[in-house]
Amino acid sequence: MGIQKNPLRGVFATRSPVRPNPIAIYTVKIVKIKGTKIFINEIDAFDSTPIVDIKPFVKGLDCPKGI
Repeated sequence: MGIQKNPLRGVFATRSPVRPNPIAIYTVKIVKIKGTKIFINEIDAFDSTPIVDIKPFVKGLDCPKGI
């Protein structure tokens, strides 16, 4: 078997919209980082809601063309 063009990756390692559980996706601004805590601007979530995934904002991937 040769090298795969698209090797298998975990669902949380990609930007796949197909996830095992429905989750909200937000683009937020990081206000500060203190120790193991990341402080962000406001989002529509309850206080202490766990964050399951963090990705950098990449305009070419996160902004659909024409919008």
